[in-house]
Amino acid sequence: MKALLHRLRPTIRVRLTLLYGGLFLIGGVVLLALTYFLVRNSLSPSGPVGQGTPGTPPSGTSLVVKKGVFTELPPDTLISAREAQHIIVRVKDDSQQEILDSVLTQGAIALSVVTAAAFGLGWLFTDRALRPLHAITETARRVARSHNLTERIAYRGPRDDVKELADTFDTMLERLARAFDGQRRFVANASHELRTPLAINRTLIDVALRRPDASDDVKRLGESLLVVNGRHERLIDGLLTLADSENAVTDTSPLDLADVAGHVLDQAAAEASSRGVSASRALEPAPTAGDPVLIERLVQNLVENAIRHNHRDGSLSVATRRRAGWAELVVVNTGPVVPPYEAETIFEPFRRLGTDRVRSDRGSGLGLSIVRATARAHGGTVTAEPRAGGGLVVTVRLPAREQARPAGCGAASGGTRAAPDGASADQRKLTSLQM
Repeated sequence: MKALLHRLRPTIRVRLTLLYGGLFLIGGVVLLALTYFLVRNSLSPSGPVGQGTPGTPPSGTSLVVKKGVFTELPPDTLISAREAQHIIVRVKDDSQQEILDSVLTQGAIALSVVTAAAFGLGWLFTDRALRPLHAITETARRVARSHNLTERIAYRGPRDDVKELADTFDTMLERLARAFDGQRRFVANASHELRTPLAINRTLIDVALRRPDASDDVKRLGESLLVVNGRHERLIDGLLTLADSENAVTDTSPLDLADVAGHVLDQAAAEASSRGVSASRALEPAPTAGDPVLIERLVQNLVENAIRHNHRDGSLSVATRRRAGWAELVVVNTGPVVPPYEAETIFEPFRRLGTDRVRSDRGSGLGLSIVRATARAHGGTVTAEPRAGGGLVVTVRLPAREQARPAGCGAASGGTRAAPDGASADQRKLTSLQM
């Protein structure tokens, strides 16, 4: 019941219009009543004439006066002074009553017309008064869609409540931008600082393993340390990628999700075969635009996640299509049962299912976080739903674009897709990342 009442509650524009129109109507009614009493008091009251009742002709007279008009007057009738006075009084009373009735009737009609006009003008003026609030709302929506915290309302108006609200919102965006920039810089700087000692550790371990006098215990220990070191390197690279993918994408290139998915599936075929996972594809054209390196990282993370979190002799299917203005990528895999309440939490950084947190062979727990951050940076969405019997159905939607297929681009069935100019270093870095 409360939800129904909440939905039926009028908007602020309707409430303000009703308020303005209601106040005008109340003021008009008061003014009309005041005018009525002033007009009535300004008219001279009828006093008694002779011995009869005011306005009543003497008995025996066949004279009838209605609203100041003689409706019956016997022919050749002489009217006395007293009868004439009564006629004048009656005509005066009828005229006064007619004037008062006219004031009420015509005043009510005029008040109705002006009140309707007041409601219409109130509706228009309320919309104009609420335009600054509409600008604030639209800015908030754009920031939520694009994650571009550099945008500001920059409202230029009088120093009033709306100006204060807009300035407060701009201040909040500025503080959020500084906070997010500081967080990204911290992650990037910390990751860069940690890569150097990890690279030194890997070099020292390699040198120790290559020594001729290294015992079997030393070699087994060195191999274990290399696994741990490699996991830490992948974790740091994942943090760098996550920090980069959370920024709004400004430089985009046309691409087709079908080409990217076919290229990634060809690269992952060996790993899928070694784990006994069969992969199928249904790649229809799904043109979009974005950073090719990040989009490929997105698809690669989803495919690798579907392979590694799967049963032996399981299955994996990848489909692309264009639907309702979106370029869609759907990845379906078999695997362990995922509780519905955990379908959303798996996109959080370092979040794994069950006891996967203690396992290092399945990645660092940043793969799906990178997927969601990349999709949002491109103005898209990503959702995950548990599959009946185990596994997940992950759907990525990116804004569709009309594009001409680039020359030399790999077909949907596979092929090598060249990295864009100036992105080869990033391509090599991102290709080495693991989830």
